[in-house]
Amino acid sequence: MKTIINTSNAPAPIGPYSQAVAANGLLFVSGQVPINPKTGEIVTTGIADEAKMVMENLKAILDEAGIGFDSIIKTNIFLTDMQTFSQVNDVYGSYFTADFPARETVQVSALPKGVNVEISVIALKP
Repeated sequence: MKTIINTSNAPAPIGPYSQAVAANGLLFVSGQVPINPKTGEIVTTGIADEAKMVMENLKAILDEAGIGFDSIIKTNIFLTDMQTFSQVNDVYGSYFTADFPARETVQVSALPKGVNVEISVIALKP
């Protein structure tokens, strides 16, 4: 059995997918991009601001699922420019305190809506 998780506090999906799906004790959160859910606009004021918006969108979905960043077991970070890694990593790291999740970060040639960062996560869902 699976449960679909959606919240108006994160951007609506831009395709045929859910913000998150809970199944068998896990929560699979779709890749989030720096779209401000209140305005629908893409954040373009710098990579740190973009990363913060992505993390806030993830937080909103986790909140809706009733869990927090401490439940994340795996993250996938996609960047259009690996030169921005340290800035994104600084913002990303500020959302975790200990027992960090497994992670990979890869550079891609392009992301939806022309954004520079996208992050998806897998979390434990009791």
